[in-house]
Amino acid sequence: MSAPRTLASGFAFPEGPRWHQGQLWFSDQHDGAVIVLDPDGTVAERFDVPGGPSGMGWMPDGTLLVTSMHERRLYRRDANGQLAVQADLSQFHPGHSNDMVVDAAGRAYAGNIGYDFNGGEEPRPTCIAAIAPDGTATIAADALDCPNGTVITPDGKTLIVAESMGNRLTAFDIAGDGTLSNRRVFAQLGDHIPDGICLDAEGEIWAASPYAGQVIRVREGGAIVDSVTIAGAKPYACMLGGADGCDLYICCASDHDPQVTVKDRTGRIDVARVAVPGAGRP
Repeated sequence: MSAPRTLASGFAFPEGPRWHQGQLWFSDQHDGAVIVLDPDGTVAERFDVPGGPSGMGWMPDGTLLVTSMHERRLYRRDANGQLAVQADLSQFHPGHSNDMVVDAAGRAYAGNIGYDFNGGEEPRPTCIAAIAPDGTATIAADALDCPNGTVITPDGKTLIVAESMGNRLTAFDIAGDGTLSNRRVFAQLGDHIPDGICLDAEGEIWAASPYAGQVIRVREGGAIVDSVTIAGAKPYACMLGGADGCDLYICCASDHDPQVTVKDRTGRIDVARVAVPGAGRP
């Protein structure tokens, strides 16, 4: 593994990174925009999302889906760059809509904070909403402690979510109709508060642990088998990508308060080389 280096900087609060068609996509949540980086760190595209973007994913036809945090909606973006509402999630999400994952059928699973984090409200359990390709939304799983970063295994049979306020990763079986069952602990993480996560080709999870200043590689059962330490900022999310899948992209910021991040713009994308590529690569 190589030490992390900064690929791009000057952002407010980068989150929700995705590697898609040779580029790194991420949400600058506090700046209200999705940003697309070329591998050299150059900004290739930037577009605004009402209410501030968070999780992203693509439907089988290439349509981008992106959550709107403050509007508590799921948007779709067509080939011409036009945004339209895919689903209203306000009846399911009491807190800001947050990270999500899209399966091979185009079904999205979107979590939410569950409470007013910035307002100092006490945490409370909340749900993951499942949004069908036609926009119909239902509750997929409930009583989760701040469902955050989410991944689906390449065979489409298992969903793993970071329960940030539960200090754990939780797994579900995915049925053919998209329903979730057989809830179980994938990894209990002690003092680590997992945020964004990604899955590698050996079935292990890289999880950003902002308050520890690390991104940790976790094996099912809870063993931490590797880690990357971030200097001068907190890591909030991560994604495996690059030409061979072994670049670990890390979204970093020095603070999580929007009043600070928008002013200081210390958000950055770091990248470290790891030995095992991301899951699902050809």
